[in-house]
Amino acid sequence: MTSEPSSAEPSDLAARAAEKHVVVIGGGIGGLVAARECAKVGMQVTLLEAGDELGGAIRRIELDGVMVDAGAESYATRGGLVRALVEELGLADRIVAPRSGGAWLAGIPGVGAAPLPVGGILGIPANPFQDDVRRILGWSGVWRAYLDRVRPPLTIGHQLSLGKLVSSRMGSKVRDRLVAPVTTGVYSASPDDVDIDIAAPGLNAALTRVGSLSGAVQSLRDDAAAKAGVATVAKTPGAAVEGLSGGMSGLVDALADDLTRLGAEVRTGVRVRGIRKTAKGWDVETEAAPAVAPAAADGSDALVAELHAAEAVEVEPVIEEMAVDAVIVATPETAARALLSAAAPALKNAEVASSPEIEIVTLLLDAPALDAAPRGTGVLTVPGSHTAKALTHSTAKWAWVREAAGRRHLVRVSFGAQGEPAATAALSDEAAADLARTEAAAMLGVALAPEAVIATHRGRFVQSQPASIIGSGERRAAARAAVQAVPGIAAVGAWLAGTGLAQVIPDARDEADRLRRALLWE
Repeated sequence: MTSEPSSAEPSDLAARAAEKHVVVIGGGIGGLVAARECAKVGMQVTLLEAGDELGGAIRRIELDGVMVDAGAESYATRGGLVRALVEELGLADRIVAPRSGGAWLAGIPGVGAAPLPVGGILGIPANPFQDDVRRILGWSGVWRAYLDRVRPPLTIGHQLSLGKLVSSRMGSKVRDRLVAPVTTGVYSASPDDVDIDIAAPGLNAALTRVGSLSGAVQSLRDDAAAKAGVATVAKTPGAAVEGLSGGMSGLVDALADDLTRLGAEVRTGVRVRGIRKTAKGWDVETEAAPAVAPAAADGSDALVAELHAAEAVEVEPVIEEMAVDAVIVATPETAARALLSAAAPALKNAEVASSPEIEIVTLLLDAPALDAAPRGTGVLTVPGSHTAKALTHSTAKWAWVREAAGRRHLVRVSFGAQGEPAATAALSDEAAADLARTEAAAMLGVALAPEAVIATHRGRFVQSQPASIIGSGERRAAARAAVQAVPGIAAVGAWLAGTGLAQVIPDARDEADRLRRALLWE
């Protein structure tokens, strides 16, 4: 444990910081934030990104002239830390809230589709007899759920699994028809695998205090409303989010610009082959394609490129070695473990989390039937009822997307969940887009002919295990301890922080702060 010397003068600290060189491997949000934290105190920072673009899970795409998000489209408002960063970067005027409209459920046995009930937590209703709940559960499901109110509180407060608690207290219909669509859509996980204390903090304690699960939900909502000083709180899952007009890629651009302003070096198209401890710090070996000369006015460079392509000329990559004082690894888990395996051998004993592969197919549609947003801003599906797990009607959810799309509509169809590969994984891009179209039609309850599709995009993501999965906390703590045991290295990203910008950003900031303090005062 280190402490800041009381005699340290600002000039001494500034000089000490200027002598330190930190390399950040990975240009996703975690890497960008960590790099910025080091650059802010005057350290030399080099950020290396293997891809051609920064951003990681935040990606922008253009569909027939419409620029939209292909990955993360919003951030959770809890804690206020993401908003604070957005405002610090001068983007306050671009913060937007989703439009009202609510979400729907599709694939309900005997019902088809219906609006997602309001007033619950993770799909658990506070009042089973509420009309929108009864519509989904039916009378038998409602009365089974009501038994929660009269059932003896034998093991209240000791259940870890959200799904098991819900089914034991309120019945399988509440778990399967209300809770499972939410956890699958939000966490890509079965409710049985979700840790109550992480996904719904305070629910177990309220259950012990009140004596029923539905009563506990109402109690938590009342408490939240009282703290907010309002009569009600957000009524639908996902309502406590914000986005940026023009897309979340604006956050990536702002971070990259700020790094440049702070004197950091940002390089894309550079793959790190390995890191090695040295007597003075760390050696980072990189591999990059050779620089391309500027285009010649006579077009001869294009001719040379064509000749090389025709002759299948192989160009050797440029290998470099960098001597630095510290390394921050900000890549996805598989790549991070490969880079850190030699430097932090204890990491080999830390359990690897299973990470679902998600695919999001974005469709730009000429579909006047969607003008009225027939099923709100999005649709969640009852697991097993549809091939897709969720749909976002982006032009109904975000005013800026609606304006950009004009008379057209944009929908995002999501495939894949924990333990369930995306149904599109083995399909061609054309077949995946067609499956997304038919799924969108079924989920939205409208006809969408093939000719209604104007443009498509298919995005693949490896989703790090959410923090709310049972056992995730222990796995992440073990991995982090293995990394932190080695001076001069740090690791950030969703595989350690949990998914979502509201978790990745503060974690990256804190981990960068830990590393820079050690560099300056150890």
